[in-house]
Amino acid sequence: MTTKSTAAPRTDRQAISLGQSMKPRQLTMMGLGSAIGAGLFLGSGAGIQAAGPAVLVSYLVAGTLVILVMWALAEMAAANPNSGAFSVYAERALGATAGSTIGWLWWLQLVVVIAAEAIGAASLLFSIWPVIPVWALALLFMVVFTGINLAGVRNFGEFEFWFAILKVAAIVGFLLIGSALLFGWLPAVPSPGLAALTADFAPNGLGGVAAALFVVVFAFGGTEIVSVAAAETEDPEHSVGKAVRTVVWRILVFYIGSVFVIAAVLPVGSDALASPFAGVLDAARIPGAGAAITLVAVVALLSALNANLYGASRMVFSLSERGEAPAFLSRLSAAQVPLAAVVISVAFGFAAAVLELVFPERVLPALLNLVGSTCLVVWGSALVSQFILRRRADRDGSALPLRMKAFPFLTLLGLGLLALILGVGFSAPASALQLVGTFVLVAAIAAASKASQILRRRGGSSVHGADR
Repeated sequence: MTTKSTAAPRTDRQAISLGQSMKPRQLTMMGLGSAIGAGLFLGSGAGIQAAGPAVLVSYLVAGTLVILVMWALAEMAAANPNSGAFSVYAERALGATAGSTIGWLWWLQLVVVIAAEAIGAASLLFSIWPVIPVWALALLFMVVFTGINLAGVRNFGEFEFWFAILKVAAIVGFLLIGSALLFGWLPAVPSPGLAALTADFAPNGLGGVAAALFVVVFAFGGTEIVSVAAAETEDPEHSVGKAVRTVVWRILVFYIGSVFVIAAVLPVGSDALASPFAGVLDAARIPGAGAAITLVAVVALLSALNANLYGASRMVFSLSERGEAPAFLSRLSAAQVPLAAVVISVAFGFAAAVLELVFPERVLPALLNLVGSTCLVVWGSALVSQFILRRRADRDGSALPLRMKAFPFLTLLGLGLLALILGVGFSAPASALQLVGTFVLVAAIAAASKASQILRRRGGSSVHGADR
């Protein structure tokens, strides 16, 4: 946001050293695929149980917030492509402590989620193919995707591209079958009509919609990784804008369309909401629906694992480049991959996965509860950073490659929606406890970051400088 020309000069050492081998098509599909995860395939039923068909309102509110956050990130990423993304933007807008805090917070969230995704994918696959034990499958997944990330960003991007294609194909197929079911076009299968959708649209009133909103918002987590990957994409100043424009409407179509079909076919009290996509396909009398959706969910989890390992390694790499992490974490392999950053990120995932397998249902739930609301903090920091940096750019007369429209109204709308979601979260004991835990974690990381900066200043050199 500090550039004076249409294209920001790529003079920072980290952007140059990482290279730009990811294709724009890979970035676009990564943005789309990162928003289509197991939360949609397996978790959308929980929202319907809480709010009934009125969960569509919850998805619309959450989807609007995500779109605004993506546009804010796109504006900043087009002007300053950087693997630290929203951490770097927070540093430039709010100071070094804010940037370091947001970076470490997001990294911690990802390494915990990596473990959860490996175990989740292994458990799902074991449920339909009980041959290899869960611990061995989880270990295999971690090893394979570590190898993919170490092989170079182009290989990573290609895997994510095809993962996203599979997920999108599954959603499109589901929407076609669901539409045929609702319109009565399937042979020998009566249409359920729209009775389930209209008879009791909001069985739990606004309270149900509010409760579902806090659950639904986390299904969109991960979309922010596009701003991280932009730094390693060809022509990032234009690619990131194209990716966001392509992703925005598809997210709404896929999410709102899928949930509409589910809510129309499955009543609120249906047991099939435990696996809603399989429930709709069973209603359409599609053989093997349960196994098919389980496999799609496995792909969704592995895709997220792959992307999150990439994001975690690039974030800690950026922190190292800025002196906020040990210097060895920014050293690159011959494939222009931050090898140590990948290894340390996956090591935490391995450790958490092993602890969960030794102490089932004890370690990961606690860790996930701690980092469960961190995406709200990251999104909030992105909106605040964009507000400050955009005003600074406008004041200085800077030309930006991509400008968020209707500024500052849309940015303030995003912050208002975020405040609404936080208010809803604090109104329920379980989510309030999660939010308190997240804010305590934020405060602890901020205090540690500030203390580290003070110690480095007193020592006369940064962590990075001392090592070099």
